[in-house]
Amino acid sequence: MASIPQGSSTQHGAVDTGNNTVPLIIITILFFMWGLLTSMNDVLIPHLKSVYTLSYTQAMLVQFCFFGAYFVISLPAGALIKKLGYQNGAVAGLLIAASGCALFYPAATSGYAVFLLALFILASGITILQVAANPYVTVLGPARTASSRLTLTQAFNSLGTTIAPWLGGILILGGAVLTADQLALLPATELAEYRAKEAAAVQGPYLVLAAALVGLALFFAFAKLPKIQHNDEPAVTANVASNKESALSHKHLVLGAIGIFLYVGAEVAIGSFLINFFGEAHIAGLKEADAAHLVSYYWGGAMIGRFIGFAVMRYVSPGKTLAFNCVCSVLLILTATFTEGKLAMWAIIAVGLFNSIMFPTIFSMALHNLGKFTGQGSGILCMAIVGGALVPLLQGALADTIGLQLSFLLPAACYLYIMYFGLKFAGIYKTAPASEPGHL
Repeated sequence: MASIPQGSSTQHGAVDTGNNTVPLIIITILFFMWGLLTSMNDVLIPHLKSVYTLSYTQAMLVQFCFFGAYFVISLPAGALIKKLGYQNGAVAGLLIAASGCALFYPAATSGYAVFLLALFILASGITILQVAANPYVTVLGPARTASSRLTLTQAFNSLGTTIAPWLGGILILGGAVLTADQLALLPATELAEYRAKEAAAVQGPYLVLAAALVGLALFFAFAKLPKIQHNDEPAVTANVASNKESALSHKHLVLGAIGIFLYVGAEVAIGSFLINFFGEAHIAGLKEADAAHLVSYYWGGAMIGRFIGFAVMRYVSPGKTLAFNCVCSVLLILTATFTEGKLAMWAIIAVGLFNSIMFPTIFSMALHNLGKFTGQGSGILCMAIVGGALVPLLQGALADTIGLQLSFLLPAACYLYIMYFGLKFAGIYKTAPASEPGHL
């Protein structure tokens, strides 16, 4: 498992590298790229739903295959990174993600199943990046500011998620979209031609993304980054009991993993249904391309909130901040669920602002003081990202039965648990000094 090099500057979980700002900037590029790739799913879902005439449940297989990769690949990714190192592991992740993007080209002529396979491969590469980059950021500085530091890098992840729906709306959803009733009236030959044309709309954008990922892989292969040592000796970390035999012996990690599962599930589920929700006649009645632009506001809110959270959590308990944001998210979802028109539309968009600090805060709180189990803990937390596969699928089933609007009560329930986690471990950093020497 990954452990922290011993030394005076590493006792609270920081790599002894002097100025960590440049490595942090380099790692932040990864966060931006996988944010872009992940958020493109919010455009793919309504596009493929229309092309292949899918139910909500069937359309959510996009997220099921994408986030299911986190559960399948996280532990092998940890073993790969232990063998190759964090930097080379990130390069491998970029190349695997590039191959998944490239597979979108033949998928356009092969059907929905090949799209799902391409998404799984793409997400496998992103999983490796997640396992490598998240713990890397937590050790590039003082432990007390790990949440704010990870929140800062996640802000650039949100920049990627903000740009993606806007680009996808232009490049993928720009064509004329036929309704299910209109598709049912088309002759078989015209229907096949329509589906082939609409499916091909993803080829160009994803080939460009594949090329960008290969370029990033080359960049990271030659970048100079500090090393995180791998050994089986305990780190010099206060308050890690010697009788702990695994990461799962730490209660805050286990409850944090549940929090990651529910948070990612809620965030992804909301984003996945936004375009269809905005298209509802009693909400906004928007066309898919126009609705896609509004999805950027949802992710853009998360980006703005993360910059705010980066500053706030240097002074306010991360756990209390997390609980406050959860309460706001629940209230906004209830507003969106039980009202109509622009009020409902903007209420669900505003949830993105309060999502902002949740993932990095839960992640860094769950990893706090794990010592030599930090790498194992990171793998467990990344496996928990499978919530992004299961919660949207469950919400899809609810949308097919009780209606799309009421199905948003499921994410609201997820936020209630995260509020509990934040309050329970609000004082987790009290064992570390309030301020420590070091950089971001």
